[in-house]
Amino acid sequence: LSAAELANLIAKKALSPVEVTEAYLERIDRLDSRLDSYITVCRREALEAARVAEEAVMRGDGLGPLHGVPLGVKDQFETKGILTTAGSTILGEYVPEEDATVVARARAAGAILLGKHNMTEFAAGLGDRFKYGEPKNPWDTTRGTGGSSTGSAIAIAASLCALALGEDTGGSIRMPASLAGIVGVRPSWGLLSRNGVIPICWSMDSAGPMTRTVEDAALLLGAIAGYDPKDPLTAQRSVPDYAHSL
Repeated sequence: LSAAELANLIAKKALSPVEVTEAYLERIDRLDSRLDSYITVCRREALEAARVAEEAVMRGDGLGPLHGVPLGVKDQFETKGILTTAGSTILGEYVPEEDATVVARARAAGAILLGKHNMTEFAAGLGDRFKYGEPKNPWDTTRGTGGSSTGSAIAIAASLCALALGEDTGGSIRMPASLAGIVGVRPSWGLLSRNGVIPICWSMDSAGPMTRTVEDAALLLGAIAGYDPKDPLTAQRSVPDYAHSL
């Protein structure tokens, strides 16, 4: 199911956020030892967030557009209380005190963080060995997927998360998305906050959605876009309803 379909079924009480999260965690356990798309899997935190999400559904609370939908993020994004390595052993013990803005906004929209995706060291170009296992293209495990957001592309292609956040400086969302057969969007610069994104080139870095469908990309982009006072170079303009425009 797409992320949009999952969110719709969860909102209708036809599907449990706990069941969905458990299904993704089981699939990660079964497949990711061969794919190396994750550096860190947040099993305990994800299941607790799923239980909270399910309680909100049962109470009839107002739900965000991504409520109960499992999300993975490139390990370049800082995550509160969760190891953030940027693909490097230099940051092998770095645990941030707050989420990157785009991660915080995805969580506020109801997404459940499953874990942190594998990447090239500090989002640099390919060539050096990956420090946390060599990511493999799920369509042909003798090949990779190119670009530093490779773990996010693999996780989406192999259904190891429903939504993913990547980062693109010179093609690092677009190349892996192409090679893994998924949707990747590098937004206009300034549409998404760079706060909490470990930089490679501050004037070019851009977060962006990596998803199975265009609709899913529109939903995620709409949830995380917009001005952020913690990043004064974000655009001060209203965020369109991207999904409505499809």
